[in-house]
Amino acid sequence: MPRTLASAPIMVLNGPNLNLLGQRQPEIYGSDTLADVETLCAKRAAAYGGTVDFRQSNHEGELVEWIHEARLNHAGIVINPAAYSHTSVAILDALNTCDGLPVVEVHISNIHQREQFRHHSYVSLRADGVIAGCGVQGYAFAVERVATLVGAERTEA
Repeated sequence: MPRTLASAPIMVLNGPNLNLLGQRQPEIYGSDTLADVETLCAKRAAAYGGTVDFRQSNHEGELVEWIHEARLNHAGIVINPAAYSHTSVAILDALNTCDGLPVVEVHISNIHQREQFRHHSYVSLRADGVIAGCGVQGYAFAVERVATLVGAERTEA
C-alpha cells in the first residue's frame, strides 16, 4: 500500500565519505556540511507536509539494512550512494525489493563530467529519477520529486 508524506517520512541515505562533506574536496563538493544538507531536506519535505529520516554510513551492509527498513516504513527514498553507485549490486538488489516505493538518486557533482568509471551507476537501474551536478540543492530537488511521486502537494511557499 502506498504511503503518504503525512504517514511516513522520506528516507534520505548518504553513502561513504559524505560525513566529510564540507571538508573533503570542497572544489568538487562545496562547503556545505552534511548537517546543512539535512536541514535543507527537512525544510523541503516540510513544504510538502512531510519529514525526513536522514542517515549516513560508510558501510554498504548498513545502507542495505536501511533500504530494507525503508521498504516497510517510509514514503520513499532519496539516496546518494556516493562511490557505491559504481560498485554495489547489493544496494541495487536491496532497492529492487522496494516495489512501488519511489527512489531518487542524487549526486552533488556531475558524475558524467568526472572519471569514466563514475559514469555508470548500478543504482540508476532502479531509480525513478537521477539528479546530478546541482550541488547540495540536488537533494532538495530529490525530496521534492519523491513528494510529487507520492502525490503530496506543496503546502508552503
